[in-house]
Amino acid sequence: MRGPIWLAIGLHYTRAKRRTGFLSFISAASILGIAIGVTALITTIAVMTGFQEEYRARMLSMVAHATIYGVGDGLSNWPGVVRAAREDPRVIGAAPFVTNEAMLQGNATQGAMLLGVDPAMEGQVDDVLAGKLVAGSLTDLHPGGFGVILGKDLANALAVGVGDKVNVLVAEGNVTPIGFVSRSKAFTVVGIFEAGFADYDQKLAVVDMADAQKLLRMGDVVTGVRLKLTDMWQAARVARDLSQRFGGAYSVRDWTHDNVNMFIALRTEKTMMFLILVLIVGVAAFNLLSSLVMVVTDKQADIAILRTLGMRPGAVMRVFMVQGSVIGALGVALGVAGGVALTKNLDAIVAVIERLTGIEVMPANVYYISGLPTRLEWSDVGTIAGVALVLCFIATLYPAWRAARIDPASALRYE
Repeated sequence: MRGPIWLAIGLHYTRAKRRTGFLSFISAASILGIAIGVTALITTIAVMTGFQEEYRARMLSMVAHATIYGVGDGLSNWPGVVRAAREDPRVIGAAPFVTNEAMLQGNATQGAMLLGVDPAMEGQVDDVLAGKLVAGSLTDLHPGGFGVILGKDLANALAVGVGDKVNVLVAEGNVTPIGFVSRSKAFTVVGIFEAGFADYDQKLAVVDMADAQKLLRMGDVVTGVRLKLTDMWQAARVARDLSQRFGGAYSVRDWTHDNVNMFIALRTEKTMMFLILVLIVGVAAFNLLSSLVMVVTDKQADIAILRTLGMRPGAVMRVFMVQGSVIGALGVALGVAGGVALTKNLDAIVAVIERLTGIEVMPANVYYISGLPTRLEWSDVGTIAGVALVLCFIATLYPAWRAARIDPASALRYE
């Protein structure tokens, strides 16, 4: 016989039929419990990772990697700021913008964020307006045309389409003998975009920058300059370097600063969900412990014989540690296979569930994105499998220790 005797006996016990069917059932239940826990953990973490990636990608498709603001009321020398920013090799795009809150009136009334852009420069920093328009074109915006491009959900809320008129009201206004009168202007809907991100689809109205400046009476002043970088993960460093270069004349903020709370919340949620779902694997490992305790009780006579033949207590411990580890490894392997398969086919499964129940699993107005994104990270799969194997191994320690403490004389007394 090759290999240590305790390894051979442990593997033999794993393959051998139980003298009672109940023990076989308990072992099978332990394997199934571990597999279900690992499958649930892999699938949930893949969904949460996919949600974070999709949320970040859609948000950053319209949010600048970094933004330069004027210290006072707006930014007057924006062409110089654009030239200075483009001197940094890490900056690959720069475009001015004007933004302000507004009230839009179509066939209904809806609050929105008014964004004034330069159509000729906006494509350098914004991928959505150039590629996500479902009607119209960004070139339909031009100075003096007073055209507006609406998010799809915003257009639906206003009950308007391309060619319809929308009245845009801003908080700035005039004081007249009859009181304060808000400033307003009629805009024509020239396009509709769908970013797939609810914050933009529901709230954003894009106009030509010159038209926004005229409506807000800003002259040549803009709100700021948006930047696109070669590497968005270097945004904080680039923002710090540009701020030092400008010498405090302008304020530079990056996307991590503006959205830090959201991403901290998403990361914390993922971590807590991982810890909560690990408890499922922990329950399955406890079932494995119970199964091994009953196996040790069932095998007392065998253990006593092995001890009388000279097997040391440490070797007896390893016999049952091998048996429990094999059961745990089998459950983890089945769980990994099931988790990967479920994650890969989750979209089709969710579509069937939605079709049968008529319930949308991930409503866009709640989760900010449509669909159920998944991203399978093999590092996450490895971590989950490793944690599950460790829990299963820990679960084998007490039964194995109990087996090693069995007294041969007491165990064989009634045999």
